[in-house]
Amino acid sequence: MAALLTTRILLFCFLALLAGAADAQLSPAFYDSSCPNLESIVRSAMTQAVNREQRMAASILRLFFHDCFVNGCDGSILLDDTSSFTGEKNAGPNANSARGFEVIDAIKANVEAACRATVSCADILALSARDGVVLLGGPTWTVQLGRRDARTASQSAANSNLPGPGSNLRQLVSAFSAKGLSARDMTALSGAHTIGQARCATFRSRINGDANVNASFAALRRRSCPSSGGDGSLAPLDVQTPAAFDNQYYQNLLVQQGLLHSDQELFNGGSQDALVRLYSSDAAVFNRDFAAAMVRMGNIGPLTGSRGEIRVNCRRLN
Repeated sequence: MAALLTTRILLFCFLALLAGAADAQLSPAFYDSSCPNLESIVRSAMTQAVNREQRMAASILRLFFHDCFVNGCDGSILLDDTSSFTGEKNAGPNANSARGFEVIDAIKANVEAACRATVSCADILALSARDGVVLLGGPTWTVQLGRRDARTASQSAANSNLPGPGSNLRQLVSAFSAKGLSARDMTALSGAHTIGQARCATFRSRINGDANVNASFAALRRRSCPSSGGDGSLAPLDVQTPAAFDNQYYQNLLVQQGLLHSDQELFNGGSQDALVRLYSSDAAVFNRDFAAAMVRMGNIGPLTGSRGEIRVNCRRLN
């Protein structure tokens, strides 16, 4: 009887250890021993990429957001389609707009040269997003590490989980809440639109009949975004300081100059109006909240422990 009890206790401990490995917590020190130069390698490559094209900081930040909102921060958005699954790159929210994959490829190659099969693509994307923000004058934060890479991707989940440019405030709050993020997180993270550009197809309806749009601003945008055609024509999300990560985005909302309908929904007589006013007048509060929300977003459903894999090539499974 004692032997049987001892066996059961040992089995329980073994299963507990397995569960602990699967649910391991992320840590900023995860690669301190296995890849001590990781952060400097990523920062150097991102500096080169942003120096070549400032817009790339926004593109990488968007990749991270679109990755985390679809089955967690697992690098699945980086996967090309295979015979066994249709990936996320050509989902509606990503087709013809998600970009920066070649930058992540280059960073991954540099990391692999230093630390073979050690660092996940998901972690490289998380670090790259942070560094892009910093390079354009935004806040920094400590990136939690230890994610592993997905072995599959889901186009259907990308189509259903990512809020669109026509979303109203209720839909935005709901989409972020479904990922464990508050309405305040949502409004802070929307401040990412202080950098980057959007395609005409995503804001055409906004500048043609939206009730809450500045008339002069709409007329300016119609010059490059006609009522038909020119879907791919680009416009800055922040017309004032398009390449600086600052709080100008919120100041634009106060005067009805949000480019996307979903942007202006944050300041349209609803629950987020007071917070938008606060962020518009206090850049320090915005920076603090944005950084904290980025950490929380980075904690959405990571694969850890023995789950997933460490992909050697971010575009395909090992």
